[in-house]
Amino acid sequence: MSITRRSIIAAGFAGVLAATTAQAGPEAGPLVEPRWLSEHLDDPDVAVLDVRSAIDGTDAAGFAAGHIPGAAYASYTGAGWRVADGPVPGKLPSVDRLEALIGSLGVDNDDTVVVVPAGVGSTDFGSAARVYWTLKYLGHEDVTILNGGYRAWVDAGGAVATGEATVTPATFNAELQPELLADTADVANAGSGGSQLVDARPAAQYAGQAKHPAARAAGTIPGAASLEERLLVEQGTATFIDTDEVNRLIELAGIERNGPVVSFCNTGHWAATAWFALSEVGGLEDVALYDGSMTEWTQDPARPLVQGQQALSQLLQ
Repeated sequence: MSITRRSIIAAGFAGVLAATTAQAGPEAGPLVEPRWLSEHLDDPDVAVLDVRSAIDGTDAAGFAAGHIPGAAYASYTGAGWRVADGPVPGKLPSVDRLEALIGSLGVDNDDTVVVVPAGVGSTDFGSAARVYWTLKYLGHEDVTILNGGYRAWVDAGGAVATGEATVTPATFNAELQPELLADTADVANAGSGGSQLVDARPAAQYAGQAKHPAARAAGTIPGAASLEERLLVEQGTATFIDTDEVNRLIELAGIERNGPVVSFCNTGHWAATAWFALSEVGGLEDVALYDGSMTEWTQDPARPLVQGQQALSQLLQ
């Protein structure tokens, strides 16, 4: 790990840890709590990426005003995690650009990467989920999200550093996992290929009553199930719902667990939260993300759409 290491943070967690003796934490799963990070923050192979951005109102000055000690600032909207492809926003950049970006953040292939959102809402969590998915697509297995984000860290008494990050660039080499990325052809052939489509957008967009500005028409892709991303995160936070609740929503949405699934939204952002729920929390084994999503699907008026679908949240009422 190449990021210059941290000042001692134990004092910041004295109230949380006073009753126990700190031990080496478990291997990181898809989500880690502030306590886990506090116990591993000084590990030489733990890299913290702070992805706060314009989505939650944070810029470089906001990062400098307060962040987890040793974190690199990796703004979701400003660092280069996604690029426009003509009229389609939010596509994956080229592999060499992603390798350069990740290396510039001090991350190498031996690091456990902890992705930190702001902690203010489900769309904010989606920033971390999309970066998490990107790293997985690039073949980096050792990645996790700080459950609850920076807000949860502060609320737990975590130490806060100020000023710009000090980062020593590293070398990151990708080993692509193409099964995690779906393209328009994959989505068009989903029915004949046995894949189930999952729409992570809000109810009004799923029903065709509203659309993203870059989409040419409203509606959803025929046969798509609804799994609204906002249902997967506790309201007003970036704290993910528990595994039992994820599995309950998967069942209610009618998503089959034993076949391939493709999640989508408008630009592959909310879809990352649905992908995370299905693949990383729900344990489905064959889940891909369509990064072009509805803004790409609707560019061709010949591609089918349906309206009037009832979203999952309406079934829960």
